[in-house]
Amino acid sequence: MNFLVTARKWRPQKFEEVIGQEHITTTLKNAILNNRIAHAYLFAGPRGCGKTTTARILAKSLNCINLQNGEPCNQCEMCLSFNNSQSLDIIEIDGASNRRIEEIRTLRESVKYAPTRGNYKIYIIDEVHMLTTESFNALLKTLEEPPQHTLFIFATTDVHKVPLTIISRCQRFDFRRIEMYAIKKLLNEIAVAEGIIIDDMALTLIAKKADGALRDAQSLFDQIISFSGNKVDSNIISKMLNLIDEEIYFTISESILNKDYSAAFDISQKIYYNGWNFIDFLNGLNEHFRNILTVVIRKNSDLIEEADFYKEKYLNYVDKFSESDLLRILFYINKTQYELKSSSNHKLKVEIALCHLIGLENSTSITQLLKKINSSPTSVNKVEGMGSPVSSYKTKKPIDTNLAPTKKEEVKIPEVKTFEVPSLLNSRDLKDIISKWEYFVEQVKNDKLFFGSILFNSVPTNFSNDKLLIEVEHTDDLDIINENKPYLEKKTKEVFGKKIELSFGDKSSNIHKKNPSVSRTNSASTEKVDDNTLVNAVITQLGGKEIRRTTIE
Repeated sequence: MNFLVTARKWRPQKFEEVIGQEHITTTLKNAILNNRIAHAYLFAGPRGCGKTTTARILAKSLNCINLQNGEPCNQCEMCLSFNNSQSLDIIEIDGASNRRIEEIRTLRESVKYAPTRGNYKIYIIDEVHMLTTESFNALLKTLEEPPQHTLFIFATTDVHKVPLTIISRCQRFDFRRIEMYAIKKLLNEIAVAEGIIIDDMALTLIAKKADGALRDAQSLFDQIISFSGNKVDSNIISKMLNLIDEEIYFTISESILNKDYSAAFDISQKIYYNGWNFIDFLNGLNEHFRNILTVVIRKNSDLIEEADFYKEKYLNYVDKFSESDLLRILFYINKTQYELKSSSNHKLKVEIALCHLIGLENSTSITQLLKKINSSPTSVNKVEGMGSPVSSYKTKKPIDTNLAPTKKEEVKIPEVKTFEVPSLLNSRDLKDIISKWEYFVEQVKNDKLFFGSILFNSVPTNFSNDKLLIEVEHTDDLDIINENKPYLEKKTKEVFGKKIELSFGDKSSNIHKKNPSVSRTNSASTEKVDDNTLVNAVITQLGGKEIRRTTIE
């Protein structure tokens, strides 16, 4: 078989050729140069990132006859024998197939023998986490105090499965995922050396699919070359690997800006027709809006792992989305991802989710609103003129005592609420309750905001035999209050210190019943001022008395 896969053909033979693990290769070279060689090493990290390759280079360097600045020469007898798999001093063991205690006992017996030709006898155990508990226990003593000429190198993708007693006897090195630009750079070098034409978009698709594993990227590279020949096109890669078209995500972001609801159904149908996974689609959509967020915040595309063509497209969104809107979108996408796992109809769920995203209105933060208000004096006047609860409360003026007669249709009864005060204030208990009523309403609002707002305009008017009469603003509120009667009785006991029976009535219906004696006493006065409804209300509500036609004291 003349063909050799790219992962083996282009496997690094020196420390400097290892991609993306400079923090480890530099340490190992310095250890060799300074003669600070440990008796056991543990290489941990994700798949395809160079653990076994680094272990082999380390083993070859330790036995190299003509070492060059900590690097193996790859030309001496020891290096050539290892490269040709003929070395007896470097033993590679697969931990998955040699995991029983019998194999470890054999290993313990063999470590006693000195190396045949090299300086060290080195054991490389790959996937060491696959060993059984008994095998690890059998290895402990040998690993802690091996013969001077013996060295162990362990490699694993699941370091949490390795006992701490083993880890503590080794120098641990954690390998990291290889960055996308490093994978693209190496694949481009391989393509140039092999005479293969491939564009940046195709390299990006391969690198993203590999997800930080260089070996996976090289395997995909071989597969694509076998499919398309020496000229690789990104569209062919998308079809062969059935990758989701990146343009779909840009269509969604444009639909959100333009409020185009029909795009949600078109996109859902395209995903379904092409057989794409809806979960993968949401993952890509999440990454898409994350990329937009980085562009909006940083004003550049440095943190985006995409082809240069798409980086330019992302820069167009700098001023089109706000940070708060993007955070809302990302939150909703993550919520949909979680819900999609338990949904029986993924297509319908995604359609509804996309419609929700398109329907989201632009939001403005409180800080931005305050800046706009403070920067424009006229806007402040407009806001105050709208009668907001805060401004109306602070700017409320005292009642004008010189009330001129006006037409009946110009005066409205609801204005009387400004003059309303409790009619029966003779009881000390009632005064105490009135003083605590505002605090009571605030406590209710803390528990039930909407219900507390209903009680905000209520007024206690009478209290006797532990029964409190309350007048509310609107008749429609009485049904809601009656439904919450048990809660109110419990709350009154907490606030007032005793159980109080509450009775509610409508202010408008009791406007002439608050003080019947006063109403009868002043019936003559009321008849005289029938043409002025406001004056009539003051007399009947407050027990007033007419001194002259146009002035009320």
